[in-house]
This record gives sequence, structure tokens and C-alpha cells, in this order.
Amino acid sequence: MATTKFCQGISDISDSYTGFVIDTWGVIHNGETLYDSVSDCLKELQARKKFVMLLSNTEQRAEEASAQLKAMGLPSTMYNSIITSGEMLWQGVKNQTEGIFKDLGESYYLIGGERTRAFMKTLPVFEEKNVTDAKFLLISGWDAIPSDIALYEDTLREAIRKRLKLICVHPDSRALLGATSANEATTLIAKRLQELGGVVHIIGKPFKPIYHHCISVLHKNDIYPGQTVMIGDTMAHDIVGATLVNMDTCLVRNGLHAPAFKAATTPGDVNKMLNMLVAQYNGVRPSYLVDRLKWGKALPDRKHRRRTTS
Repeated sequence: MATTKFCQGISDISDSYTGFVIDTWGVIHNGETLYDSVSDCLKELQARKKFVMLLSNTEQRAEEASAQLKAMGLPSTMYNSIITSGEMLWQGVKNQTEGIFKDLGESYYLIGGERTRAFMKTLPVFEEKNVTDAKFLLISGWDAIPSDIALYEDTLREAIRKRLKLICVHPDSRALLGATSANEATTLIAKRLQELGGVVHIIGKPFKPIYHHCISVLHKNDIYPGQTVMIGDTMAHDIVGATLVNMDTCLVRNGLHAPAFKAATTPGDVNKMLNMLVAQYNGVRPSYLVDRLKWGKALPDRKHRRRTTS
């Protein structure tokens, strides 16, 4: 049976990996300020020439996300790449050269609101008022939209009939994965499209397209999934998503799941709480557990196995 290694810090596992994919909100910062020890940890990784990729579900473009991090005190010299769901959508729609975006088309029908509409206006595509005239359907969770699925039924059926490519950005991923959660409108719409026989391409963690995009960037730097570890604070987004693409994972305790570990005072208590989380997420288990993103202390007797194969 697989077990999770409890780590004092990232130094415990640093020699085993070349690539480090790190979630931002909940691991790097709390939305306003950087967490203590983050800068020191990233400095240590950079000193060892590790490839550090920051990953976020934000609608921000990479440049915007980088500027926000800089304002918090984290310069771009502390990481090698930053990928957001907004950047992936923007580049994909603009270039339309590979993956789910290949030959997407120049016109779209939007199930979303003004935030998404403003985002799409920066791209060389235009919005159709009738789904019949569109080349692809975009469903966006960046805006609050009505959750009455009956409102969209005719549109969804027509999109399926026309075999439009179906793109969904930022849904309620926990509900799509079958976990207990309030069903947001984007989730209901995506599920209904699947029921009607459509293939919905979902942009954002924990779904495969954004992780495959990360892997393509890593490949360009001669790094493979088996040489990479995902560090995140959520089971639903980070640990499940990376596991689906065969990456090792490290769960940070002080993020989203901090309340679950709050009363755990002994290693046995921590293990018990972790096992409860694992059970909630269909047995998906993180490879490592650390209290926060910190470097920690190198253990003199630790032995690392270098990852050389994918």
C-alpha cells in the first residue's frame, strides 16, 4: 500500500526532482502577502538550478500574475515559468495551432458574463449572438451566471448538433469530480453537454489540458513528468490533477485543508486526518506532506533517487 512521506521541508525531496510545479494561492501567498519562508525556499531551488513553474487557475494573463507576485515581493527571477488558465486560454485561442485549440475558429458563442467578454475582446475572435453561427462554444465560470440548466438546453443541443468544439474555463471542479460541493452553473452546463454526447475541454486544474500544457513546457526544457513534483494545498485541484498525469505530489498542510489538520498534534493524528482526506478523493494520495512551502533542514542520512525516466 502506498504511503505518504512526512517532510520537514522541500530540501527533503529536492535532490529527487528537476522540475517543481507550484500552486500559487494557498502555497506562495494568501491573496495579499507572501507566506513566510517562500522566498528562501525558491532561492534554494534556483541555486540548485531547478526548473520552477508556478501554476494558477486565475483568469489573469501570465504577465499580470507575475506583476501581482512582484508587488508582493516575489520577483520573476525566483521562478522560471508561470502558467495560468487565463494565459492558456488566451494563447490557445490566439494561435490555434495545437491540442484542443487547433483550428478552433474565429467566432464563439459565450455562456458567461462581462468579465469573460472583456477578456475575449483582447483576442482576434468575435462573439456571435446565435450559437448556430459560432465556431466554438465557450462556457466561463469567471462570471456568476444563472444555474437553471433549462435556460441553456436549446443552446446546448444546437452546439452538439453542429459539433462545435466545447471549451469550459474555471468550473466547479470538485463537483465535476464527484466530490461534495455546491453545483455552480458552469459545472451543470458541462455535465449536461456530456450527457448530450459532447466532449467538453475544461481549462484549469485539476483537468488534464492545463497539466498537459505544463508538461509541454517542461519537455522543451528536457524535463519529464517522472522528474517533476507538484506542490499544492488542495487535494481537488493540485494533488488529483497532477496524479492524473503521473506526477509525484506534495500536499501543503497550511492551505485549504489547514482546518482538517488543526487539531492534529502528533504524527499519528496527522496521518489519520490525511487518510480521511485521501478517502474523500477516491484514494488519491500525495507522495509527500509538508506543513508549508519552506526549505527545511537537509537530513544527513537521507538518500535520494534521481528521476531519469518519464
